[in-house]
Amino acid sequence: MGPVLLVIGSCTSLQVGAALAVHLFALGGSTGTTLLRLGLAALVLLVVVRPRVRAWTGLQWRAAVMLGLSLGAMNGCFYAAISRIDLGTAVTIEFLGPLTLSAVLSRRLRDLLWVGLALAGVLVLGLTGEHHGGSLDPVGVVFALLAGACWAAYIMASARVGRLVPGHGGLAVATAVGALALVPLGAGGAVHALGTPNGLWWALGTALLASVVPYSLELAALRRLPQRTFGILLSLEPVIASLAGWALLGQRMTLLGGLGVVLVVLASAGATGTAGRERRQGADGRERVDLTTPAG
Repeated sequence: MGPVLLVIGSCTSLQVGAALAVHLFALGGSTGTTLLRLGLAALVLLVVVRPRVRAWTGLQWRAAVMLGLSLGAMNGCFYAAISRIDLGTAVTIEFLGPLTLSAVLSRRLRDLLWVGLALAGVLVLGLTGEHHGGSLDPVGVVFALLAGACWAAYIMASARVGRLVPGHGGLAVATAVGALALVPLGAGGAVHALGTPNGLWWALGTALLASVVPYSLELAALRRLPQRTFGILLSLEPVIASLAGWALLGQRMTLLGGLGVVLVVLASAGATGTAGRERRQGADGRERVDLTTPAG
């Protein structure tokens, strides 16, 4: 499979997993579903990766814990959002987080303009409402914005873990930490979901499709693609999320709503492409942050 198809497959798997999670909300709630997703994914990753945590320093542990907390918060807020607003809308709003982070770190007017374009797309979504004709649920919008902020924190924490912890041990431990952080809020819902006839299968499908499979495909793609190209391809995620919501959840989008998604995709691709050109030209030597991490 070519690297472009690997990225598209990763985005598709991630959003199909999110659509499956919506069906699980009725059994375990959004927080219980998040706990099941991260908990089962952590078990798979810990068994496969087998991180050598005994040799870790305190600095490595702190980095992994911070990544886990941001991962748990990001997924918890994202699932709370898609329990209230459409999948494509939530992912589109969530994209404001990494876009804003990229603009703040670069401090260039051009990147601020990309964020402005993305914000315009989100405002178009807010004005047009969703497929059922009503306005956007404000609580769902707030959760999507919080998920975006946590996504930005996740990007920074992930970069730190990547520098300090070799291999994928940091991700495996962070996923477990994220799951443990959600136990107080999601344990009741998770237990209830697992007690239903199909709850375990829904949860396992969500964990594999939304965590294990996309992470594996992205790793394979990054070994064969430049990060700039990878980031631009990842900008298709709001579109894929909208298609998954339409195909699996019956969530249709208005013409103006589709325009809002397109504006955010263009802004994300533009910001990623600009950052890639600046890295190749040397820019000013400051560290850049790529939009190369999964949403939700």
